[in-house]
Amino acid sequence: MTDQLEQATDQKPRRAAPWEYAPAPEAKDIVTIRPRYGLFIGGRFVEPRSGRYFETVSPSTEQRLAQVAEAGKEDVDAAVKAARQAWEERWRNLPGRERAKYLYRIARALQDRSREFAVLESMDGGKPIKESRDVDLPLAAAHFFYYAGWADKLDYAFPGRVARPLGVAGQVIPWNFPLLMAAWKLAPALACGNTAVLKPAETTPLTALLLAQVIQEVDLPPGVVNIVTGAGETGAALVAHPGVDKVAFTGSTEVGKVIRRVVAGTGKRLTLELGGKAANIVFDDAPLDQAVEGVVNGIYFNQGHVCCAGSRLFVQESVFELLLEKLKERLQTLRVGDPLDKNTDVGAINSREQLEKIEELVGSGIEEGAEIYQPECVLPERGFWFRPTLFTGVSQSHRIAREEIFGPVLSILTFRTPDEALEKANNTPYGLSAGVWTEKGSRILWMTQRLRAGVVWANTFNRFDPSSPFGGYKESGFGREGGLHGLEPYLDFDRANGRRR
Repeated sequence: MTDQLEQATDQKPRRAAPWEYAPAPEAKDIVTIRPRYGLFIGGRFVEPRSGRYFETVSPSTEQRLAQVAEAGKEDVDAAVKAARQAWEERWRNLPGRERAKYLYRIARALQDRSREFAVLESMDGGKPIKESRDVDLPLAAAHFFYYAGWADKLDYAFPGRVARPLGVAGQVIPWNFPLLMAAWKLAPALACGNTAVLKPAETTPLTALLLAQVIQEVDLPPGVVNIVTGAGETGAALVAHPGVDKVAFTGSTEVGKVIRRVVAGTGKRLTLELGGKAANIVFDDAPLDQAVEGVVNGIYFNQGHVCCAGSRLFVQESVFELLLEKLKERLQTLRVGDPLDKNTDVGAINSREQLEKIEELVGSGIEEGAEIYQPECVLPERGFWFRPTLFTGVSQSHRIAREEIFGPVLSILTFRTPDEALEKANNTPYGLSAGVWTEKGSRILWMTQRLRAGVVWANTFNRFDPSSPFGGYKESGFGREGGLHGLEPYLDFDRANGRRR
């Protein structure tokens, strides 16, 4: 695989930068990592009944960070029972204005400790510190602030209906945005009066466990939030537990299909936010420099570790050569390396398993005849790394154009007319997000009405706000998270005349 890449990579000499950046590493001593972590059940950390632990490692150094408890079925059962008891005895009857106070406290604590959370997120997940610091932490706090504001306004949010909490929410989140996904799931659930059992990804558990410490510090009633760590077996036990009333899952489409089969017929509510193969569509009248920055932001700054990463770029033929030249020049300036360095643009791949998947799919692109380009850059000797990559000469049948890569790999295709761009963009089983780049507002509206994607950005990409709903079509899942729409999956409704909806 390495030989293939070396032979296929463009070997043009790198253009000398006008300056060199001195290293600017963020200090690690702001973070205290315990040697071993238990499970967070009933408001305190407890040893796993399973007796099992696993190691979490830093993907940029391959060094062990901590041992983390692996929850078995008995542990999951204990967490669900703690959540049920907290819901029945206190949380569901607590006035919304009182629930809001706790959410505000959590939000303020995240802001106060944002640097600590950001450093830990980059150490455990491999993403650049400037993304953890400038994107993940502000958005995580903003979600708690936003839903705290809704906690005492549910009757106004849904006029003519009486909103009631469902009960216990089982929430399973991925490794690409560990803290943000936790906030994304927990904030609306708690605002609506539900309690929760959260299962973070096994490769990125540490910020969720630090969040558990914050939950203790703000005196959230014991059992309202429980955190069980582990791998797929732990998540499966949580999803299948009869004491869970609502399942929220963000992850792969394959696992989402399994969850849907498990939940079918049980009466549990379900929302799924699954895979994506987002299309970025650049027309000939688009601001190309702005579009290049949007493409880089959408696929490279986050190592492609975003379900809505713009991994398919459709460019109108008349500007293809010019945009490709600009994009290659921009890739030459990207800095790959230490995630804790404030100058780093592209950090480490989350795990060896994910790196091997990226390498396999990139190898398939080469074998199928696509032309690869990678900028020259020196990768660290230890850790999981992959160069920013783009492919041209890609057809719709290539695997790199069809399958979710979850890595810094871009496939570029061309089109001649808006109808052709639309047909190609929608020719995917996914439908999570898309981007349109053009100066014509009428064209933006025409495209957004026809693109089968849950979110469409215009002349930007990967912009999020807690007041805006997010979710997909087709195999990208169903249901919406964020905004007013994000409250509904956590509520049961009675009509004003007493009939259930």
